[in-house]
This record gives sequence, structure tokens and C-alpha cells, in this order.
Amino acid sequence: MHAAQRIRVTGLVQGVGFRPFVWRLAQELELKGWVRNDARGVEIAAEGDARHLQSLLLRLKSDAPPLARVEDVQAVAAQPEGRAEFVIAESGGGAATTAIGHDTGICNHCLAEMFDPAGRRWRHAFITCTHCGPRYTLSRGLPYDRARTSMAGFPLCADCGKEYADPADRRFHAETACCPNCGPQLRLLDWHGEAVAGDPIAETLRRLKVGDIIAIKGLGGFHLVCDARNGDAVARLRQRKQREEKPFAIMAANVASLADRVVLDAAALALLHAPERPIVLLKKRACADAALPGVAPGLAWLGAMLPYTPLQWLLFHEAAGRPAGTAWLQGPQALTLVMTSANPGGEPLVTDNDEALVRLSGIADAFLLHDRDIVVRCDDSVVRVIDDSVRPARSAQGEVEGQATESHQGPSTSSGRTEEEERLALPSFQFIRRARGYTPRPIKLAAAGPSVLAVGGGLKNTVCVTRGDEAFVSQHIGDLDNAAACGFFEETVAHLLDVLQVRPEIVAQDLHPDFHSSRYAGTYAERHGLPLVGVQHHHAHIAAVAAEHQHSGPLLGLALDGIGHGSDGGAWGGELLRVDGSDFRRLGHLHELPLPGSDRAAREPWRMAAAALHVCGRDDQIAGRFAHQAAAPTVAQMLARRLNTPLTSSTGRLFDAAAGLLGVRDIAAYEGQAAMLLEGLAEGVCISPLEANWVNAETGALDLCPLLAALFDEDDARRGAALFHTTLAAALAEWVIAAAEREQIKTIALGGGCFLNQILTSKLRSQLNDAGLRVLEAQRIPPGDGGISLGQAWVALNKEF
Repeated sequence: MHAAQRIRVTGLVQGVGFRPFVWRLAQELELKGWVRNDARGVEIAAEGDARHLQSLLLRLKSDAPPLARVEDVQAVAAQPEGRAEFVIAESGGGAATTAIGHDTGICNHCLAEMFDPAGRRWRHAFITCTHCGPRYTLSRGLPYDRARTSMAGFPLCADCGKEYADPADRRFHAETACCPNCGPQLRLLDWHGEAVAGDPIAETLRRLKVGDIIAIKGLGGFHLVCDARNGDAVARLRQRKQREEKPFAIMAANVASLADRVVLDAAALALLHAPERPIVLLKKRACADAALPGVAPGLAWLGAMLPYTPLQWLLFHEAAGRPAGTAWLQGPQALTLVMTSANPGGEPLVTDNDEALVRLSGIADAFLLHDRDIVVRCDDSVVRVIDDSVRPARSAQGEVEGQATESHQGPSTSSGRTEEEERLALPSFQFIRRARGYTPRPIKLAAAGPSVLAVGGGLKNTVCVTRGDEAFVSQHIGDLDNAAACGFFEETVAHLLDVLQVRPEIVAQDLHPDFHSSRYAGTYAERHGLPLVGVQHHHAHIAAVAAEHQHSGPLLGLALDGIGHGSDGGAWGGELLRVDGSDFRRLGHLHELPLPGSDRAAREPWRMAAAALHVCGRDDQIAGRFAHQAAAPTVAQMLARRLNTPLTSSTGRLFDAAAGLLGVRDIAAYEGQAAMLLEGLAEGVCISPLEANWVNAETGALDLCPLLAALFDEDDARRGAALFHTTLAAALAEWVIAAAEREQIKTIALGGGCFLNQILTSKLRSQLNDAGLRVLEAQRIPPGDGGISLGQAWVALNKEF
């Protein structure tokens, strides 16, 4: 029976080869009509045998291209148009309800083509197809067409045009397709900005081998690159970038090149090879520091990634001697590169060629550039493997079928699984930084609501925009502590609103009045006549976890972080909350410690150790224990007299106190260093927790003074670090379990940056599960401040106006 249908496909269906896929299906099923992109996703008009139309509907979901995420397929009966063929039509307009795809690493087909000396894309640094390459970082708007990308200035040559028009070619309607004749071009400039003669790749490699630092233009910004095996080059990079001890990430050609430096299990291998190509934190082997001097000093983990752009691959290919084919990729390769973000002084990533020559002057010895613009700044994502006991909550969505309208719901991938099922098939991992490869993937919310602009906090900032029942969390922006970072924040807000075609109806912000994000939110809301919702920092941490798990109803929240502005104006950071939508109640907090010197105490763990001695009644030991610190007598007096010693319930400062008491670190070179070193020392050490009455019955505070007292005289830092982690987890579990019984709530959400600590998180999770509690954790966003914009949006959506 002949029939016709108008079909609407929504989800991540632009820039992923979906229209060519539909065209091929139509040819196979002998259907006529057309397919096109528009602002809502993909629209199809198809007519032919009714059974073939039904097959088309099913296969749109089950056989979708690898990078596609099909959220919904809707079909309605239509009048036949009597077309003689099936074509890809010009894109339509309208208000956007779809999304731009994320950037992915080069696919195996393109890799093989790039390493084929007989092919016309031999050593082409911009090879791509419908299944791989940049999307978000070069897109200016929707629908996703070449004219709306930074490839618009590179018209296709005749050969590429034939591929673009050939339905049998994997570059059929590939908007980023090009070749050496019509695509972007590489050039190498010296530190004066003068062109360097010769092959840019070969000359870049030569300079890396002699210890030079090269600024290399990537997908979402520049990297500063040097030979990771050259300790002098690494030290020069640290000195020039003013990055004294903070770890660098490395890039190696393959896992065989990493195997003797880090521990690789199946989960780590899966993440390293994922199309998103994140930096993966991996456990170091004993020889790692000797092989990579100065790359990640003193830490137990090393951040590593595999190449994801053709340009990066070409450096390793050149080092291997330009072999033909891909067989060389199986064996270990000697070249290992430091790949660190080109963001001098903590400012945003450098993206523009002229900007690079100015801002990276004095850091880079040469510049490997190209003439394809970076539209959207986007740093590398950073993840770490977590154990299999953590899985995202299952969505309430299911398949719905009707008679007049057929619906196949639940985000689908090329395997036919929903997006969540796809995630469940992967190893569990946790975001430390969510950016390239994962932005701008939407997070599904429990229900649709008004559009919200949530502006995040002051540190590790992200922004979030909601549209319908989806939340779009931006790439990592960073700390809003300089003018350039504030400009990047505003640039990101404008781009996200523009590309999603959203006009916010509500604005949400942190309670801290001095954050740039808070001031911006207030001005924006006033200018547009919108309601402004202030969300307490730790409430937002817990709300973010509730949002991604589509949780409704009351839950307990344990928020552990460095610091956040409390509802009372205090410095909170170790909070037990009862959260119910837009409302929360503070059930308890960590026993407060003084901050001698205020913000300075956060940078000097010995001061927090002195505060711990004071709280435990040992003021007379401060000057002697820290005699090597000239300020120790003054700090002792400040504590005794309560001068410039504001109180905090911060868990981060508790970690600093433990590190200071154990002699792990007196002065931190970067945020979180003391806690990271403490966690590394505790790895693999088994010890029983201390037993004490941890909860103050009158105040509900968790008093860890007995634990701190036990660390005073501990002379084995590894044993002390393990005792700290084990006891802290046990005390927190006791605290939470008692609150769960009292509040009659069985679900607990864990939020805040301290839950990046895997020892603490694993032990706490295990004990809470054993007590019958359902534990929710951040998986689609970082647990720290990079996720609070989502929490702010969730609170605003749940608020009644």
C-alpha cells in the first residue's frame, strides 16, 4: 500500500552525517521525497510502500550514524507529493530546538587515508568526514551548514565537491570536508613572527627535539607543547608559564607508548580511545617520574591523552619516519609531548593567530598556525575512572507509540541503545573538567520548564541555559578573577544563548555578591525585566546532582568543598542539607575551624594545621611545631586573640589541616595540591578508622577534633593519610545515616569538589549503600564548581513565582 509521511527527528542529528544516512536508507527502501536540516533538527518527507516507511521509522533510531543521538522520532500521515526521487534539500529556518554536535577525534577511516601516500589527502592536517572532526568549536549557528561554520571561507574544489555530492561517499554533505587544494593551510612562525622555511610539521618536530616550546593551534584553542622526556624543556615551560608545580598532561601516540609509565586497565583504555578523547587521570608506575621529569611532580596520577586532531597525529607520524599505512600505530613510539593549555596567567585559552603572537610571546619559541578560525574557545576535558558501583540514574522515559503519531523516544545511538544505555556500556568515569568532546551535549531534565540562564560561581565557572526539558552546560570557563576571564564568561553566555536561540525567562546566580557572574546576572535580569533567583552555593551542588538524575521530591545532600557563601554570610564547605526543590534546610555542618589570615590560610596548609592545634587546645605547640615558619608566633597570637580568623566549615581546609599536621605540605603551589598529595599517600594503605562520638548532639555539627588530635604525633605520613581518609569517611557515614533515619529519607546526593577524592568517595559510598541508602553522584558534570550552574538552573525551575 502506498503511503506518505512527514517525519521529525530531534536530538543530536546535525553535523553527524544524518541527512546522508537518511538518503541512503531511502534509496535502499525505494522511498521518494526529501530530507533537510532546520532549527528543530531533521525534517523528512517520505512516500512509498507503507511497510518500507515503517522500516524507515525504526531504522532512523536503530541504525543512526555513530555520532548521532536520536532523542525522538515523530511521524504523521501526509499527502503524497509525487516526487520522482529522494533528495537532500536546502536547510530550513525557525526557532532552534536542536543542538550542534560536539568535537570528536579523527576516525580510523580518515586516519588510514591520511597515512596513504597514494591518496590525495596524504599528510593532510585537516582531514575529516561526517563521522569525525570539529563541530561545536567551528560553528556559528544553526542549522549546521558549512556557511555557518569557520569553513565557509574555504570553497570546495572540484574533487571535494564530487565527494560532497556522492551519496556513496562518507563525505556526502560533510560540511567540514576539504583537501590540501581547498582547505586550511599550515605555517610555522618563529618567535619574531617570521615564516620558517620548509615543511611545517618536520620543522616543528625538529624544534621539539632540541627542547623548544611550540604554540600549536588546536580545535578549541592553542596548546603549549614540548618534549615531555626533556626535563630542561619542561622546566623552561614551567618557568615561562609561571606554573611552578601544577601537573602537566601528556600526549602519546598510542597506549603501547604509555604502558610502561601508567597503569592501564580496560576502563582506562576505553576512555583513552573514546571519540571524545579526554585527558584521563591514570595511576603512575614507579618509573614515570624518571621518564617524564617534572611533568607531574609528587603526585600519584598522570593525565594522559591520545592524539585527536590530524595535526597532532602528523607530529607522531613524522617522528616515526613518515611510514605508509597504519601498522606503525600498533607499536610503542618514543615521542611523548607535554600538551598544556595556552592560557598564560590563568587567562582564557588563546584562540586567534595574532593574539597568540602577542600573548604567548616570551613563552613559545615558535608558532604552528593555520588559517581556520576557532569560533568557540574550548579546553580539553579531564576525567578519571571510577568503580562500577556508580551508574547514572535510569531515566523515566520510555517508548510511546500512538496510532496517528508514532514516537520512538529515549536518546538513541548507532547501536540502537538509548544514550543512557550507551553510557552504561562504558566504564564509569567522573568529570574533573567538562569541555571539548562533551560540550554542548544536553542533560535531560525531568520536565520541561521556562528557559533559565544560570551563571555559575566565581571559580571553575560554567554557565547553563535550559531549553524545554534540556539543560546545556557550557564548556569550562575557569576562575573569574581577571578581566579576560570575565570577558570569556560574557562571550560564552552570548554564544550559548545565540546558538540555542533562547531568550531567558529566569536568571539564576550564586549568593556571593562580589562574583563577576553575580553582578552580571543582576544587570542582565534588570535590563531584561526578568526574575533573579539567588541560589546558595551548596544547595546548588546538591541540586546539580538531583537534576542530572531527574530526581523529584526531598533528598539529603552532603556538600563537601573548599568554600561557598553561606545563607548567613559565613564560609561554608562541609554541609549536610535537606533539599526539596527550591528549598533547603541546613541539618548540620563540620565543626568550624578558624582561618588564620583569612584567604591566606587556604594557600598555606600549615596555618590550618595551627588552627587545628588551637581548636584542640594545643596553642602552646604552634610556635614550636612550625618554627620553620617565621609567622608561626604571630599566627598563634592571632588564633588566641581571634584576630583576622574567620570561621569556616570547609572540608577542603580540613584536608589542608591534615596535610599540614602530617608535614605533607606547608605551602600549596596550586589549589587542591595538599589534598591531592594526601590522597596519593593514602593509596593502598589499609587501616581501621578511629572510633569516637563524632556528632555534637546540641548543634548537629560533625566534630573531627579527635581525628586531628590523632594526627598530631603521627610520624608516618602514609599511615596518617590513610587514617584520615578512613576515619573521615566513617564519621561522615555515621552522620548521614543518622540524619536519614531522623528525616525518613533514603536518597542522598554527594556534591562538591572534595568528591573528586576517590578514596573518600568510595569508602563513603560503600558504607551508605550498606545502610540501604540510594547514593546519587555527579557523572554528567563535575562534582565541583563546574556543575553548580546546572544546580542553579534546577533550583530556579523548581521555584514558584
